[in-house]
Amino acid sequence: MPRDVTLVLAPSASPPPVEDAPALLRLAATELRIPPERLLEVRPTKLSFDARARHRSWRLALRVWERGEIAPEPIRIDPPDLARPSERAPRVVVVGSGPAGLFAAIDALAAGLCVTVVERGKDVRARRRSIRALNRGEPVDPDSNYCFGEGGAGTYSDGKLYTRSGERESIQGVLEMLVAHGAPREILVSWRPHVGSNRLPRVVEALRETIRRAGGEVLFGARAEEIETNATRGDRRRAEVVWIRRIESGERIRLAADAVVLATGHSALDSLLMARRAGARLVPKGFAMGLRTEHPQPWLDARQYGGLRGPCDLPASFYELATRADERGVWSFCMCPGGFIVPATTDSGRVVVNGMSLSRRDSPFANSGIVVGIEPEDWCAERGERWGWRELLARAEALGEPLRFEGSIELPVKPEDDPLFGVRLQLALERVAAHAGGGERRAPAQRADLFAEGRGRTAPALATSYPPGATAVDLGEVLPRGLHKRLRRAFQDFDQQLPGFASEIGQCLGVESRTSSPVRIVRDPETLVSPEVEGLYPCGEGAGHAGGIVSAALDGRRVAAALARALARA
Repeated sequence: MPRDVTLVLAPSASPPPVEDAPALLRLAATELRIPPERLLEVRPTKLSFDARARHRSWRLALRVWERGEIAPEPIRIDPPDLARPSERAPRVVVVGSGPAGLFAAIDALAAGLCVTVVERGKDVRARRRSIRALNRGEPVDPDSNYCFGEGGAGTYSDGKLYTRSGERESIQGVLEMLVAHGAPREILVSWRPHVGSNRLPRVVEALRETIRRAGGEVLFGARAEEIETNATRGDRRRAEVVWIRRIESGERIRLAADAVVLATGHSALDSLLMARRAGARLVPKGFAMGLRTEHPQPWLDARQYGGLRGPCDLPASFYELATRADERGVWSFCMCPGGFIVPATTDSGRVVVNGMSLSRRDSPFANSGIVVGIEPEDWCAERGERWGWRELLARAEALGEPLRFEGSIELPVKPEDDPLFGVRLQLALERVAAHAGGGERRAPAQRADLFAEGRGRTAPALATSYPPGATAVDLGEVLPRGLHKRLRRAFQDFDQQLPGFASEIGQCLGVESRTSSPVRIVRDPETLVSPEVEGLYPCGEGAGHAGGIVSAALDGRRVAAALARALARA
């Protein structure tokens, strides 16, 4: 049986040699006090850095096989070679080409199913041009931006690969698939695996080519508009056709389907409404909103590493912060060391911020979302008044069109009566933030110390990595009172955990509102199909089962396995 060994190594001019097999073998043999000749293979399983002041060191976990033991399976480093499905194989339409959709498509093809992937946005290279234009202040393309397009929302917002969901073996399978498509091998062992927004597009392209080589079809600039259903038994219906519209030509196309995988991410309101029209049930779920905060990366490195980073070639340092304020969690979200704040809106009349970084993480700024958990009961009558939702909606609707969708109702609201109320809150806050920023997607901003004090004082905006720029405001006049109060308390707590966090060197920018979807499409926990619509498989964020690239990919694989079982019986 292989043995697990953990080495504790002092910081040096370079990190431990995780890809140098002879060096790893020598390190393992020294630790085990045996001759190197006795070892068959040594594999790194995890590399981490302990940044605690008294313990600053690398920790390298190794799995060791001795001669005479069964050798481990080789790590897959080439894309899978999938056979093309037969012309009579069941047809699957996958709506959305984020990680959930891409992994669902590849596994469905591996199961012998015919697959067509439909993506409203552009391919990953053309999408880069849309994002470049957005960063320059040009109009937002509502179908190709930081949220929509090939690869999904994670492609151009950092490419973080850490997750708490799923079993280790399943997570490793996702990481190996990414490595097989061009991701660096270091993600297999890093304690915070990360690809970077400059590398991830090439990985996404390679995943697409695997789909096409296996006979799958990928359609870009094709927005799904309607899921056509036919009655089966009782009140239940079956999804049989997806109608799509070519965005450039306006042509409407009919795609017949034996199953539909709806993997549209956290921001496609029109897809949620499409699913509801088809008969699927929507329910509200918890989500989070808040701000993004930015600090100088050298300050954070000094706090976390005590001056070691430069001489020891350590990666840009990070933080993870969490507290509770008035019965709700507040935490750091999507922390981007050496990164940039980016405009993640899908509409010109709103401001949404997110974070990203390149593979080198060499920006002089560190940024992170600081968000407050919001539960559906928080918009009931009494709680809703304390949070200030009514005033937020009134302010937003005074600035533009009413924020009403099919089935929206007046306040006070019960979660079950208006499952899309959380979406209304997101859009309202984004519209108010756009107005406070002064237009051209400038973000409303306030120095961290002034925000934490909450006295209404402002100072000129600090330098920022956010391309459209920032406008100094009192964020207490932008945020609803329940959100503002909890965030201020959290900043005070975080300054105790990380001294200087709420000081004059930090800056808060708003708003961070797209952490996850506030609504999910109900699915059966065993079959993963909609209980109301046979053949409709909600997947990833839209099903409430994803919070990042890896968790979305894992859910895509689960859905592919479920629909393969179902179609094999059909």
